[in-house]
Amino acid sequence: MSMRINGLASGMDIDSIVKEMMNANRVPLDKLTQQKQYTEWQRDDYRDLNRKMNDFSNLVFDTVLRPSTFSQKTVTSSSPDVSIKSLSATSDMGGTINVSQVARAATLRSNAKIELDPAAKLGAAGDPEQTITIQTINEKGELDPEGYTLTFNPAEESMNSLIEKINKNANVNMFYDSFTGTVSMSSKQTGKAKEGDEIKLTGAFFATTLNLNNGDIVEGQNAKFTYNGLETERFSNKFTLNGFEFTINEASSKDIQFSSSPDTEKIFESIVKFTDEYNKLIEEISKKTSETRYRDFPPLTDAQRSELTEKEAELWDEKAMSGTLRGDATLNGSLNKMRQVLYSAVEGLGDAKRLSEFGITTSNNYRDGGKLIIDETKLRAAISDNPTAIYDVFAKDSPVKEEQGLARRLRETISATRDDIIAKAGRDTSVGNTYAIGRNLKNMDDRIDRFESRLAMLESRYYKQFSAMEVAIQKANQQSAYLMQSFSSGM
Repeated sequence: MSMRINGLASGMDIDSIVKEMMNANRVPLDKLTQQKQYTEWQRDDYRDLNRKMNDFSNLVFDTVLRPSTFSQKTVTSSSPDVSIKSLSATSDMGGTINVSQVARAATLRSNAKIELDPAAKLGAAGDPEQTITIQTINEKGELDPEGYTLTFNPAEESMNSLIEKINKNANVNMFYDSFTGTVSMSSKQTGKAKEGDEIKLTGAFFATTLNLNNGDIVEGQNAKFTYNGLETERFSNKFTLNGFEFTINEASSKDIQFSSSPDTEKIFESIVKFTDEYNKLIEEISKKTSETRYRDFPPLTDAQRSELTEKEAELWDEKAMSGTLRGDATLNGSLNKMRQVLYSAVEGLGDAKRLSEFGITTSNNYRDGGKLIIDETKLRAAISDNPTAIYDVFAKDSPVKEEQGLARRLRETISATRDDIIAKAGRDTSVGNTYAIGRNLKNMDDRIDRFESRLAMLESRYYKQFSAMEVAIQKANQQSAYLMQSFSSGM
């Protein structure tokens, strides 16, 4: 390592002189570093818009592309004895239902008092293991051929622990009533078996210990009702007809009137949510592509930032980070395509083939950038009249482009734009050399490394030159002193 001589002979502040000389030589490096910072901001802005596009695309799928959004129904019933709600109905329904009998699960009870401590072990050490099997009917009224089988050691199980395992794994609810000394078991599935038993128990434990095999049984029964004049039955009090879920709460043997209509408000809210988020997205894209680029405000270097107050640096950064995506062809092209899509018609739907026919139009103000405007009265009326027609305009599926729903085309446009952005700016998890900006940043890093190496060599050369100068001055001073001393001696 060479030793630096800092102006002892010349009296010069060599460190300051070298620093000033290096600052001048560092200007191109600072510009390259600033260019890199700006490029990173650009990459991050691309990625931010990419995330927002992805979020909006998912929202489109979850709102106007879902049939369930437009099949939401308001159902009225003239009696709380029968509750009705829409599950997947695509059309409205109405009529009467008359319930003569509710569904009931089979129940089995021991007919002799059982004296035991439910927390105590059921046997002693050395007692043989026991195996029990519980079979019940399924939702089709057929006895489950396998059921639930449990092998247990009486010395390790109590009545409580055994009941817990049975209730957790078998299709029954079982309990022991210590007050009456009775064991009760009921099927979790209501209804009457098509043939045979609703509950079938196998195992000596049920017969000898619990007295259930010869116990009292209350057979299950089906729900019986008349639906629009048709007498029928179901195994459960909850069943589905034409996409509507009926729940029988009480048997009343009286005609209960029911009807359905589109849930206008819920469908309306979903469409409004779609339009609001679309407007936010195009506003964000328009803002980023029209931001002013302040070329006189490049990213601050560390040295420049240290000379500013926090507020001054914040205001500078605001201008420095502006305009990273100004005039971007990919984003501007995407905006135009999205506007064109939502202004287009869906062929093959007859007269109702544009959003404008349902009260959804594009703003006439060019400053709005193509935002959607909703005529609430017209849209509510269209929903009430025929929500399926609106769904078709948004979501119709077809191999023919012109016959595809507008929301499908919109997502396709967004997907293509996102592919272009990812190719240019990557994702947060992307490796640098897999996208264009990443490769550019890698090239800048290499250039910065080479430049810093050259600067280090240059700084070392400057110090060597000044050191040589100091040595020469020191020698000259020594010679001068020697000559002066010689002249003084000769006189």
